[in-house]
Amino acid sequence: MDIAASILVAVMMAATPLLLAALGEMITEKSGVLNLGVEGMMLVGAVCAFVAAHSTGNAYLGVIAGGVAGMLLAAFFAVLVLGLLTNQVATGLALTLFGLGLSALIGKSFVGQPIPRLPLLSIPGISDLPVIGPLLFGHDILVYVSLAAVFIIHRVIGRTRVGLTLRSVGESPQVAHGLGLSVRRVQAAAILIGGAFCGLGGAYLSLAYTPMWAENMTAGRGWIALALVVFGTWRPLRVLAGAYLFGAMTLAQLHLQGLGVPIPSQFLTMLPYLATILVLVLMSRDATRIKLNAPAALGKSFHPDR
Repeated sequence: MDIAASILVAVMMAATPLLLAALGEMITEKSGVLNLGVEGMMLVGAVCAFVAAHSTGNAYLGVIAGGVAGMLLAAFFAVLVLGLLTNQVATGLALTLFGLGLSALIGKSFVGQPIPRLPLLSIPGISDLPVIGPLLFGHDILVYVSLAAVFIIHRVIGRTRVGLTLRSVGESPQVAHGLGLSVRRVQAAAILIGGAFCGLGGAYLSLAYTPMWAENMTAGRGWIALALVVFGTWRPLRVLAGAYLFGAMTLAQLHLQGLGVPIPSQFLTMLPYLATILVLVLMSRDATRIKLNAPAALGKSFHPDR
């Protein structure tokens, strides 16, 4: 049982950055905006979180810095796609490349420097209980934030006026504008919130999962997060299930390498990404399901004067 609990804890750790980034992208896409710059925002969030924590000695300030950095990069994206009406796909890809270069530049002098990991929130007497203790009461704050965010977002999107406004803008910005809603303001807010979540996902990598900075340390997790949104059909609870599934695959390839399984390590490292491709191929076979769940205006620029 202790071994099983240890494995589940490791799966939760591997899934947390994916879950945070996927939730952020899901909020953005719910407003009808497609942001492919998740990888770039995660990298900038990771390096800014590490630099802040390393410079101040406070990991929680690092968490805040990571979220703010992701939001600032998302704000730059919002100015381009909402203000200048640039192509969302091209701008998102450019944002990823920009984030890759910017993070490498900022973190150049911090490569390989370790810092204390983000503190675990333990409850005396309860965290030490077998199985349940480490599984439920022995994580850092970002793990709990990611889990709480799933249920909060599920409630807000499905049961509140704010969620209805977000969904209406994503389904038909023209109708929403005709009803007096500020479409660009709603989309800008969704982009900023999505960027903050992506930044927090990057911060988790550099402060908790592997408490150090290394260039391109996200290793494609931003692209997996994008796939998780489609896999979860734009629903928070399904995104949660998908994140933990892919987290388990990431952990499995590490364990298989550690056990000395006679399979090339390069192939094992590919497993999470192969699974991502396979899931997208299988889901693309049912185009009707994707159309029914995806926001109707996803990726389409809107201008109130047009």
